[in-house]
Amino acid sequence: MSGKPKLYYFNGRGKMESIRWLLAAAGVEFEEEFLETREQYEKLLQGGSLLFQQVPMVEIDGMRMVQTRAILSYIAAKYNLYGKDLKERALIDMYVGGTDDLMGFILMFPFLSAEDKEKQRAFIVQKATSRYFPAYEKVLKDHGQDFLVGNSFSWADVHLLEAILMVEEKKSDVLSGFPQLQAFKARISSIPTVKKFLEPGSQRKPVPDDKYVETVRRVLRMYYDVKAN
Repeated sequence: MSGKPKLYYFNGRGKMESIRWLLAAAGVEFEEEFLETREQYEKLLQGGSLLFQQVPMVEIDGMRMVQTRAILSYIAAKYNLYGKDLKERALIDMYVGGTDDLMGFILMFPFLSAEDKEKQRAFIVQKATSRYFPAYEKVLKDHGQDFLVGNSFSWADVHLLEAILMVEEKKSDVLSGFPQLQAFKARISSIPTVKKFLEPGSQRKPVPDDKYVETVRRVLRMYYDVKAN
């Protein structure tokens, strides 16, 4: 294994994108191997690299890590983005859990039919504006600091910014009623490592397109139709 973390996934967002975000926010350079064929995937399976027969998989510090949450927790702890004590870590876990729930509604969006996409788009915006964004708006207002936890940049901030940008792709003015989140978005986006990741040419992936969907279906042999929430 090389010194840089190596990410094994498709050339698209999916569950790996949050890992890319966190590594980039931490200022960590990483390599990627994109899965394009079923043979590549089966080679990882046969080689024992995928403990639960799933990707994402990340080679880091001599380990082959699977399970997205475990990978993210390790990266956050390793690069001091996981709070200063147990209480702060618990808050970070709680806030990340909320953004995970919201992003989960978006994860399978590219695999829906055109009709279901319109239903899901409305569902995502409704959930974001009635459940999740009001919660984070209140946290930021009550906390009175620049960041969600303590007064330092953490995994929770990275994850929330990622979620905000994903929902804005579904409705560009979705933050119009959330002044705290508007200011939060501007602050976190201006952090040098985050700003660099948001610039063209970075390893951030674009909105999934038909080619990405076809590749995932072929490699994972997804022969079923995904349904909207």
